Amino acid sequence: MQSTVPFNAALLNKYDTFGPRYTSYPTALQFSPAFTRDDYLAALARSNAGGKPLSLYFHIPYCESLCFYCACNKIITHTRERARPYLENLYREVGLQAERVAGREVRQLHFGGGSPTFLDDEQLNGLLQHAEGHFNFAPFTEREFSIEIDPRTVGDNTIALLRDYGFNRLSLGVQDFNQEVQRAVNRLQSVEQVQAVLDAAARAGYQSVSMDLIYGLPHQTLDSFSQTLETVIGMRPQRLAVYSYAHMPQKVKAQKLIVSETLPDAVTKLGLLELSIQRLQEAGYVYVGMDHFALPEDELVVAMQNGSLQRNFQGYSTHAETDMIAMGVSSIGKVDDCYSQNQRHEKHYLSDLAADQLPVMQGYRLSEDDKLRREVIQRLMCQGEVDLAEIEAQYSVRFDRYFSESLDALAPLAEDGLVQVDSRYIRVLPLGRLLVRNIAMCFDAYIKPAREQRFSRVI
Repeated sequence: MQSTVPFNAALLNKYDTFGPRYTSYPTALQFSPAFTRDDYLAALARSNAGGKPLSLYFHIPYCESLCFYCACNKIITHTRERARPYLENLYREVGLQAERVAGREVRQLHFGGGSPTFLDDEQLNGLLQHAEGHFNFAPFTEREFSIEIDPRTVGDNTIALLRDYGFNRLSLGVQDFNQEVQRAVNRLQSVEQVQAVLDAAARAGYQSVSMDLIYGLPHQTLDSFSQTLETVIGMRPQRLAVYSYAHMPQKVKAQKLIVSETLPDAVTKLGLLELSIQRLQEAGYVYVGMDHFALPEDELVVAMQNGSLQRNFQGYSTHAETDMIAMGVSSIGKVDDCYSQNQRHEKHYLSDLAADQLPVMQGYRLSEDDKLRREVIQRLMCQGEVDLAEIEAQYSVRFDRYFSESLDALAPLAEDGLVQVDSRYIRVLPLGRLLVRNIAMCFDAYIKPAREQRFSRVI
Protein backbone atom coordinates (compact mmCIF):
# COMPACT_ATOMS: atom_id res chain seq x y z
CA MET A 1 0.00 0.00 0.00
CA GLN A 2 1.37 3.43 -0.95
CA SER A 3 2.41 5.26 2.20
CA THR A 4 1.76 8.81 0.97
CA VAL A 5 -1.74 10.03 0.33
CA PRO A 6 -2.70 12.77 -2.15
CA PHE A 7 -5.38 15.34 -1.40
CA ASN A 8 -8.33 16.05 -3.69
CA ALA A 9 -10.78 18.53 -2.17
CA ALA A 10 -13.46 18.01 -4.83
CA LEU A 11 -13.62 14.26 -4.28
CA LEU A 12 -13.53 14.57 -0.50
CA ASN A 13 -16.38 17.05 -0.61
CA LYS A 14 -18.35 14.81 -2.97
CA TYR A 15 -18.06 11.77 -0.70
CA ASP A 16 -18.35 13.52 2.67
CA THR A 17 -21.34 11.56 3.89
CA PHE A 18 -22.11 9.71 7.13
CA GLY A 19 -20.55 6.31 7.74
CA PRO A 20 -19.13 3.83 10.27
CA ARG A 21 -15.51 3.83 11.39
CA TYR A 22 -15.50 0.02 11.20
CA THR A 23 -13.77 -0.70 14.48
CA SER A 24 -16.15 -3.65 14.24
CA TYR A 25 -18.36 -5.21 11.62
CA PRO A 26 -21.26 -5.30 12.10
CA THR A 27 -21.21 -2.06 14.07
CA ALA A 28 -22.58 -1.63 17.58
CA LEU A 29 -25.92 -0.56 16.09
CA GLN A 30 -26.60 -4.25 15.56
CA PHE A 31 -25.94 -5.22 19.18
CA SER A 32 -29.01 -6.59 20.98
CA PRO A 33 -30.02 -7.43 24.56
CA ALA A 34 -31.14 -10.77 23.15
CA PHE A 35 -27.43 -11.64 23.38
CA THR A 36 -27.02 -12.63 27.04
CA ARG A 37 -24.20 -13.46 29.42
CA ASP A 38 -24.88 -17.14 28.67
CA ASP A 39 -24.20 -16.42 24.99
CA TYR A 40 -20.99 -14.69 26.01
CA LEU A 41 -19.89 -17.65 28.14
CA ALA A 42 -20.59 -20.03 25.26
CA ALA A 43 -18.46 -17.85 22.97
CA LEU A 44 -15.70 -17.86 25.57
CA ALA A 45 -15.80 -21.66 25.75
CA ARG A 46 -15.52 -21.93 21.96
CA SER A 47 -12.68 -19.43 22.04
CA ASN A 48 -10.82 -21.40 24.71
CA ALA A 49 -10.84 -24.42 22.44
CA GLY A 50 -8.87 -22.42 19.88
CA GLY A 51 -6.40 -21.14 22.45
CA LYS A 52 -5.78 -17.70 20.91
CA PRO A 53 -3.78 -15.18 22.94
CA LEU A 54 -5.77 -12.49 24.72
CA SER A 55 -6.04 -8.74 24.69
CA LEU A 56 -7.50 -7.06 27.79
CA TYR A 57 -9.29 -3.73 27.87
CA PHE A 58 -10.13 -1.88 31.11
CA HIS A 59 -12.50 1.08 31.04
CA ILE A 60 -11.90 3.75 33.70
CA PRO A 61 -14.86 6.14 33.27
CA TYR A 62 -13.89 9.01 35.60
CA CYS A 63 -12.75 12.50 34.62
CA GLU A 64 -12.14 15.61 36.75
CA SER A 65 -13.69 17.94 34.17
CA LEU A 66 -15.93 17.72 31.13
CA CYS A 67 -14.41 18.13 27.67
CA PHE A 68 -17.31 19.48 25.62
CA TYR A 69 -16.38 17.54 22.44
CA CYS A 70 -16.14 14.14 24.14
CA ALA A 71 -18.57 11.37 23.19
CA CYS A 72 -16.99 8.72 25.43
CA ASN A 73 -18.77 7.05 28.33
CA LYS A 74 -17.54 9.07 31.31
CA ILE A 75 -18.42 10.20 34.84
CA ILE A 76 -17.39 13.71 35.87
CA THR A 77 -16.35 14.02 39.51
CA HIS A 78 -13.73 15.71 41.67
CA THR A 79 -14.21 13.12 44.40
CA ARG A 80 -11.45 10.51 44.24
CA GLU A 81 -13.32 8.27 46.66
CA ARG A 82 -15.98 7.83 43.96
CA ALA A 83 -13.71 5.36 42.19
CA ARG A 84 -13.22 2.99 45.13
CA PRO A 85 -16.46 0.92 44.83
CA TYR A 86 -15.96 0.83 41.06
CA LEU A 87 -12.44 -0.54 41.45
CA GLU A 88 -13.62 -3.14 43.95
CA ASN A 89 -16.14 -4.41 41.43
CA LEU A 90 -13.66 -4.21 38.56
CA TYR A 91 -11.42 -6.51 40.62
CA ARG A 92 -14.39 -8.85 40.95
CA GLU A 93 -14.95 -8.83 37.20
CA VAL A 94 -11.27 -9.63 36.64
CA GLY A 95 -11.71 -12.75 38.75
CA LEU A 96 -14.91 -13.82 36.99
CA GLN A 97 -13.37 -13.39 33.56
CA ALA A 98 -9.97 -14.90 34.34
CA GLU A 99 -11.35 -18.13 35.79
CA ARG A 100 -12.99 -18.84 32.44
CA VAL A 101 -10.05 -18.37 30.04
CA ALA A 102 -8.02 -21.49 30.79
CA GLY A 103 -4.71 -19.72 31.38
CA ARG A 104 -4.47 -18.24 27.89
CA GLU A 105 -1.61 -15.78 27.42
CA VAL A 106 -2.28 -12.03 27.58
CA ARG A 107 -0.16 -10.19 25.02
CA GLN A 108 -1.97 -6.87 24.83
CA LEU A 109 -3.59 -4.69 27.49
CA HIS A 110 -5.07 -1.21 27.42
CA PHE A 111 -6.42 1.15 30.08
CA GLY A 112 -8.89 3.59 28.50
CA GLY A 113 -11.51 6.04 29.63
CA GLY A 114 -12.60 8.49 30.74
CA SER A 115 -9.19 9.33 32.17
CA PRO A 116 -7.32 6.32 33.61
CA THR A 117 -4.98 8.75 35.36
CA PHE A 118 -7.95 9.93 37.44
CA LEU A 119 -6.84 6.95 39.55
CA ASP A 120 -3.79 7.57 41.69
CA ASP A 121 -0.52 5.71 41.14
CA GLU A 122 -1.28 3.15 43.84
CA GLN A 123 -4.70 2.37 42.38
CA LEU A 124 -3.32 1.96 38.85
CA ASN A 125 -0.60 -0.36 40.12
CA GLY A 126 -3.11 -2.31 42.20
CA LEU A 127 -5.40 -2.91 39.24
CA LEU A 128 -2.56 -4.05 36.99
CA GLN A 129 -1.10 -6.32 39.67
CA HIS A 130 -4.53 -7.78 40.39
CA ALA A 131 -4.95 -8.55 36.68
CA GLU A 132 -1.50 -10.13 36.52
CA GLY A 133 -2.36 -12.27 39.54
CA HIS A 134 -5.40 -13.71 37.74
CA PHE A 135 -4.40 -13.76 34.06
CA ASN A 136 -1.36 -15.33 32.42
CA PHE A 137 0.66 -12.32 31.24
CA ALA A 138 3.15 -12.80 28.41
CA PRO A 139 6.85 -12.25 29.15
CA PHE A 140 7.69 -8.58 29.59
CA THR A 141 9.45 -8.32 26.21
CA GLU A 142 6.40 -9.70 24.36
CA ARG A 143 3.73 -7.41 25.84
CA GLU A 144 2.05 -4.35 24.40
CA PHE A 145 0.58 -2.64 27.46
CA SER A 146 -0.76 0.87 26.91
CA ILE A 147 -2.57 3.51 28.93
CA GLU A 148 -4.33 6.77 28.05
CA ILE A 149 -2.81 9.77 29.82
CA ASP A 150 -4.37 13.10 30.67
CA PRO A 151 -1.26 15.32 31.03
CA ARG A 152 -3.18 17.52 33.48
CA THR A 153 -3.69 14.72 36.02
CA VAL A 154 -0.29 13.04 36.36
CA GLY A 155 2.06 13.43 39.31
CA ASP A 156 5.78 14.08 39.08
CA ASN A 157 6.64 10.37 39.17
CA THR A 158 3.53 8.87 37.54
CA ILE A 159 5.04 8.21 34.11
CA ALA A 160 8.14 6.51 35.55
CA LEU A 161 6.02 4.46 37.94
CA LEU A 162 3.68 3.31 35.17
CA ARG A 163 6.73 2.06 33.27
CA ASP A 164 7.87 0.17 36.38
CA TYR A 165 4.38 -1.30 36.69
CA GLY A 166 4.66 -2.77 33.18
CA PHE A 167 3.19 -0.26 30.73
CA ASN A 168 5.32 0.31 27.64
CA ARG A 169 3.08 2.58 25.51
CA LEU A 170 1.35 5.87 26.28
CA SER A 171 -1.49 7.67 24.53
CA LEU A 172 -1.87 11.39 25.20
CA GLY A 173 -4.97 13.48 24.63
CA VAL A 174 -3.91 16.88 23.23
CA GLN A 175 -6.54 17.89 20.62
CA ASP A 176 -5.19 21.44 20.10
CA PHE A 177 -2.68 23.74 21.78
CA ASN A 178 -4.47 26.98 20.89
CA GLN A 179 -5.86 28.52 24.09
CA GLU A 180 -8.97 29.98 22.46
CA VAL A 181 -9.87 26.54 21.13
CA GLN A 182 -9.07 24.96 24.50
CA ARG A 183 -11.33 27.38 26.34
CA ALA A 184 -14.17 26.72 23.89
CA VAL A 185 -14.04 22.96 24.57
CA ASN A 186 -13.17 23.28 28.29
CA ARG A 187 -9.81 21.52 28.07
CA LEU A 188 -7.02 23.83 29.14
CA GLN A 189 -3.59 22.24 29.08
CA SER A 190 -0.23 23.76 28.31
CA VAL A 191 2.55 22.76 25.96
CA GLU A 192 4.75 22.44 29.04
CA GLN A 193 2.44 19.85 30.64
CA VAL A 194 2.51 17.69 27.52
CA GLN A 195 6.26 18.09 27.03
CA ALA A 196 6.86 17.04 30.64
CA VAL A 197 5.03 13.75 29.97
CA LEU A 198 7.04 13.17 26.79
CA ASP A 199 10.31 13.89 28.57
CA ALA A 200 9.41 11.52 31.40
CA ALA A 201 8.43 8.82 28.88
CA ALA A 202 11.78 9.17 27.10
CA ARG A 203 13.69 8.88 30.36
CA ALA A 204 11.67 5.82 31.41
CA GLY A 205 12.19 4.00 28.10
CA TYR A 206 8.68 3.64 26.70
CA GLN A 207 8.47 1.91 23.32
CA SER A 208 5.99 4.36 21.88
CA VAL A 209 4.01 7.51 22.61
CA SER A 210 0.85 8.31 20.67
CA MET A 211 -0.81 11.72 20.56
CA ASP A 212 -4.42 12.59 19.66
CA LEU A 213 -5.41 15.76 17.78
CA ILE A 214 -8.85 16.86 16.60
CA TYR A 215 -9.63 19.08 13.62
CA GLY A 216 -12.96 20.86 13.23
CA LEU A 217 -13.12 22.23 16.80
CA PRO A 218 -14.54 25.70 17.55
CA HIS A 219 -12.35 28.69 16.59
CA GLN A 220 -9.80 26.56 14.73
CA THR A 221 -8.22 28.26 11.73
CA LEU A 222 -5.56 27.18 9.28
CA ASP A 223 -3.05 29.47 10.97
CA SER A 224 -3.85 28.38 14.51
CA PHE A 225 -3.84 24.65 13.71
CA SER A 226 -0.64 25.06 11.73
CA GLN A 227 1.02 26.29 14.91
CA THR A 228 -0.34 23.27 16.84
CA LEU A 229 1.00 20.91 14.17
CA GLU A 230 4.40 22.64 14.26
CA THR A 231 4.57 22.18 18.02
CA VAL A 232 3.50 18.54 17.84
CA ILE A 233 5.95 17.70 15.06
CA GLY A 234 8.71 19.23 17.19
CA MET A 235 7.71 16.90 20.02
CA ARG A 236 8.05 13.92 17.65
CA PRO A 237 5.63 11.34 19.09
CA GLN A 238 5.92 7.94 17.40
CA ARG A 239 2.21 7.88 16.51
CA LEU A 240 -0.43 10.50 15.82
CA ALA A 241 -4.18 10.22 15.47
CA VAL A 242 -5.81 13.24 13.83
CA TYR A 243 -9.56 12.86 14.28
CA SER A 244 -12.39 14.75 12.66
CA TYR A 245 -14.68 16.37 15.23
CA ALA A 246 -18.19 14.97 14.86
CA HIS A 247 -20.66 17.58 16.10
CA MET A 248 -23.76 15.62 17.12
CA PRO A 249 -25.35 17.55 20.01
CA GLN A 250 -28.60 15.62 19.51
CA LYS A 251 -26.71 12.49 20.61
CA VAL A 252 -23.92 13.85 22.82
CA LYS A 253 -25.29 16.08 25.57
CA ALA A 254 -21.94 17.74 26.34
CA GLN A 255 -21.66 19.02 22.77
CA LYS A 256 -24.64 21.30 23.36
CA LEU A 257 -22.18 23.47 25.30
CA ILE A 258 -20.28 24.16 22.08
CA VAL A 259 -21.52 27.21 20.16
CA SER A 260 -22.23 25.88 16.66
CA GLU A 261 -21.46 29.25 15.05
CA THR A 262 -17.84 29.00 16.24
CA LEU A 263 -17.19 25.75 14.37
CA PRO A 264 -15.10 25.94 11.17
CA ASP A 265 -17.15 25.94 7.98
CA ALA A 266 -16.91 23.01 5.55
CA VAL A 267 -14.21 24.64 3.42
CA THR A 268 -12.05 25.46 6.44
CA LYS A 269 -12.47 22.00 7.92
CA LEU A 270 -11.39 20.42 4.65
CA GLY A 271 -8.41 22.77 4.66
CA LEU A 272 -7.48 21.66 8.18
CA LEU A 273 -7.42 18.06 7.00
CA GLU A 274 -5.29 18.94 3.97
CA LEU A 275 -2.91 20.91 6.15
CA SER A 276 -2.55 18.01 8.59
CA ILE A 277 -1.83 15.46 5.88
CA GLN A 278 0.65 17.70 4.10
CA ARG A 279 2.57 18.79 7.18
CA LEU A 280 2.77 15.35 8.78
CA GLN A 281 3.91 13.63 5.60
CA GLU A 282 6.51 16.36 5.00
CA ALA A 283 7.73 15.74 8.56
CA GLY A 284 8.32 12.05 7.79
CA TYR A 285 5.14 10.50 9.20
CA VAL A 286 3.57 7.65 7.24
CA TYR A 287 -0.19 7.65 6.67
CA VAL A 288 -1.31 4.31 8.10
CA GLY A 289 -5.02 4.67 7.44
CA MET A 290 -8.15 6.49 8.53
CA ASP A 291 -6.83 9.10 11.00
CA HIS A 292 -3.56 7.42 11.93
CA PHE A 293 0.04 8.44 11.19
CA ALA A 294 3.26 6.90 12.47
CA LEU A 295 7.00 7.21 12.04
CA PRO A 296 8.46 4.80 9.44
CA GLU A 297 10.03 2.46 12.01
CA ASP A 298 6.85 2.14 14.10
CA GLU A 299 5.20 -1.28 14.41
CA LEU A 300 1.96 0.05 12.84
CA VAL A 301 3.83 0.95 9.66
CA VAL A 302 5.64 -2.39 9.63
CA ALA A 303 2.31 -4.20 10.08
CA MET A 304 0.74 -2.15 7.28
CA GLN A 305 3.59 -3.09 4.97
CA ASN A 306 3.64 -6.81 5.79
CA GLY A 307 -0.15 -7.25 5.76
CA SER A 308 -0.68 -7.95 9.47
CA LEU A 309 -2.42 -4.68 10.37
CA GLN A 310 -5.95 -4.96 11.79
CA ARG A 311 -8.67 -2.77 13.29
CA ASN A 312 -10.39 -3.26 16.63
CA PHE A 313 -12.25 -1.12 19.15
CA GLN A 314 -9.09 0.89 19.90
CA GLY A 315 -8.44 1.59 16.22
CA TYR A 316 -5.50 0.15 14.28
CA SER A 317 -3.57 -2.63 15.98
CA THR A 318 -0.74 -5.07 15.33
CA HIS A 319 -2.32 -7.94 17.29
CA ALA A 320 -4.66 -9.56 14.79
CA GLU A 321 -4.49 -12.96 16.46
CA THR A 322 -6.00 -12.05 19.83
CA ASP A 323 -9.45 -12.22 21.36
CA MET A 324 -10.35 -9.10 23.35
CA ILE A 325 -11.85 -9.38 26.83
CA ALA A 326 -13.27 -6.02 27.87
CA MET A 327 -13.86 -5.10 31.50
CA GLY A 328 -15.47 -2.09 33.12
CA VAL A 329 -18.66 -0.16 32.48
CA SER A 330 -19.77 0.06 28.80
CA SER A 331 -16.65 -1.72 27.52
CA ILE A 332 -16.92 -3.72 24.29
CA GLY A 333 -15.01 -6.93 23.61
CA LYS A 334 -14.69 -9.54 20.89
CA VAL A 335 -14.48 -13.25 21.68
CA ASP A 336 -14.68 -16.01 19.05
CA ASP A 337 -17.44 -14.95 16.63
CA CYS A 338 -19.22 -12.61 19.07
CA TYR A 339 -19.13 -9.02 20.27
CA SER A 340 -20.31 -8.21 23.78
CA GLN A 341 -20.85 -4.99 25.70
CA ASN A 342 -21.00 -4.46 29.44
CA GLN A 343 -23.69 -2.48 31.22
CA ARG A 344 -23.57 1.19 30.16
CA HIS A 345 -24.64 2.63 33.50
CA GLU A 346 -22.49 2.42 36.60
CA LYS A 347 -25.32 1.36 38.93
CA HIS A 348 -26.28 -1.59 36.72
CA TYR A 349 -22.65 -2.59 36.31
CA LEU A 350 -22.12 -2.56 40.07
CA SER A 351 -25.35 -4.43 40.84
CA ASP A 352 -24.53 -7.26 38.41
CA LEU A 353 -21.11 -7.76 39.94
CA ALA A 354 -22.52 -7.53 43.47
CA ALA A 355 -24.50 -10.62 42.48
CA ASP A 356 -21.31 -12.27 41.10
CA GLN A 357 -22.63 -12.07 37.56
CA LEU A 358 -20.73 -10.91 34.52
CA PRO A 359 -22.20 -7.49 33.60
CA VAL A 360 -23.03 -8.31 29.97
CA MET A 361 -25.76 -5.97 28.69
CA GLN A 362 -25.92 -6.82 24.99
CA GLY A 363 -23.95 -8.24 22.10
CA TYR A 364 -24.04 -9.89 18.74
CA ARG A 365 -23.06 -13.21 17.18
CA LEU A 366 -21.83 -12.97 13.62
CA SER A 367 -23.53 -14.91 10.86
CA GLU A 368 -21.52 -16.53 8.07
CA ASP A 369 -22.41 -13.56 5.86
CA ASP A 370 -21.16 -11.18 8.57
CA LYS A 371 -17.83 -13.02 8.79
CA LEU A 372 -17.34 -12.87 5.04
CA ARG A 373 -18.17 -9.17 4.82
CA ARG A 374 -16.05 -8.41 7.88
CA GLU A 375 -13.08 -10.07 6.21
CA VAL A 376 -13.51 -8.01 3.05
CA ILE A 377 -13.94 -4.76 5.02
CA GLN A 378 -10.92 -5.52 7.23
CA ARG A 379 -8.75 -6.11 4.18
CA LEU A 380 -9.88 -2.87 2.58
CA MET A 381 -9.35 -0.87 5.77
CA CYS A 382 -6.00 -2.39 6.75
CA GLN A 383 -4.26 -3.74 3.64
CA GLY A 384 -6.01 -1.67 0.98
CA GLU A 385 -6.46 -4.77 -1.15
CA VAL A 386 -8.76 -7.77 -1.46
CA ASP A 387 -7.50 -10.87 -3.25
CA LEU A 388 -10.72 -12.28 -4.70
CA ALA A 389 -9.34 -15.80 -5.15
CA GLU A 390 -8.33 -15.95 -1.48
CA ILE A 391 -11.81 -14.90 -0.37
CA GLU A 392 -13.44 -17.41 -2.70
CA ALA A 393 -11.24 -20.23 -1.39
CA GLN A 394 -11.72 -19.28 2.25
CA TYR A 395 -15.51 -18.87 2.11
CA SER A 396 -16.50 -21.12 -0.82
CA VAL A 397 -18.24 -18.36 -2.76
CA ARG A 398 -18.08 -16.93 -6.25
CA PHE A 399 -17.10 -13.36 -5.43
CA ASP A 400 -18.70 -11.60 -8.40
CA ARG A 401 -22.02 -13.35 -7.82
CA TYR A 402 -22.09 -13.08 -4.04
CA PHE A 403 -21.15 -9.42 -4.08
CA SER A 404 -22.86 -8.34 -7.28
CA GLU A 405 -24.70 -5.48 -5.53
CA SER A 406 -21.54 -4.39 -3.75
CA LEU A 407 -19.59 -4.32 -7.00
CA ASP A 408 -22.34 -2.24 -8.61
CA ALA A 409 -22.11 0.21 -5.69
CA LEU A 410 -18.33 0.29 -6.10
CA ALA A 411 -18.46 1.17 -9.81
CA PRO A 412 -18.91 4.97 -9.39
CA LEU A 413 -16.02 5.05 -6.92
CA ALA A 414 -13.88 3.22 -9.45
CA GLU A 415 -14.85 5.78 -12.11
CA ASP A 416 -13.68 8.53 -9.75
CA GLY A 417 -10.30 6.85 -9.29
CA LEU A 418 -10.79 5.82 -5.66
CA VAL A 419 -10.58 2.08 -6.22
CA GLN A 420 -9.50 -0.35 -8.91
CA VAL A 421 -11.54 -3.48 -9.57
CA ASP A 422 -10.54 -6.32 -11.88
CA SER A 423 -11.05 -10.08 -12.05
CA ARG A 424 -8.35 -10.73 -9.41
CA TYR A 425 -8.21 -7.82 -7.00
CA ILE A 426 -9.98 -4.87 -5.45
CA ARG A 427 -7.35 -2.24 -4.68
CA VAL A 428 -7.75 1.03 -2.84
CA LEU A 429 -5.98 3.66 -4.96
CA PRO A 430 -4.03 6.58 -3.45
CA LEU A 431 -6.97 8.94 -4.00
CA GLY A 432 -9.25 6.50 -2.18
CA ARG A 433 -7.22 6.09 0.99
CA LEU A 434 -8.89 9.03 2.73
CA LEU A 435 -12.27 7.68 1.62
CA VAL A 436 -11.76 4.04 2.53
CA ARG A 437 -14.86 4.18 4.76
CA ASN A 438 -16.94 4.94 1.66
CA ILE A 439 -15.34 2.01 -0.14
CA ALA A 440 -15.99 -0.34 2.79
CA MET A 441 -19.61 0.81 3.02
CA CYS A 442 -20.26 -0.79 -0.37
CA PHE A 443 -19.89 -4.18 1.35
CA ASP A 444 -21.93 -3.31 4.46
CA ALA A 445 -25.24 -5.18 4.50
CA TYR A 446 -26.66 -2.95 7.25
CA ILE A 447 -26.18 0.53 5.80
CA LYS A 448 -29.54 2.22 5.33
CA PRO A 449 -30.07 5.90 4.47
CA ALA A 450 -32.45 6.39 7.39
CA ARG A 451 -29.69 5.46 9.81
CA GLU A 452 -26.84 7.42 8.28
CA GLN A 453 -27.08 10.28 10.77
CA ARG A 454 -26.30 7.84 13.57
CA PHE A 455 -22.71 7.78 12.30
CA SER A 456 -20.11 10.54 12.13
CA ARG A 457 -19.16 12.20 8.87
CA VAL A 458 -16.45 10.57 6.80
CA ILE A 459 -14.42 13.81 6.62
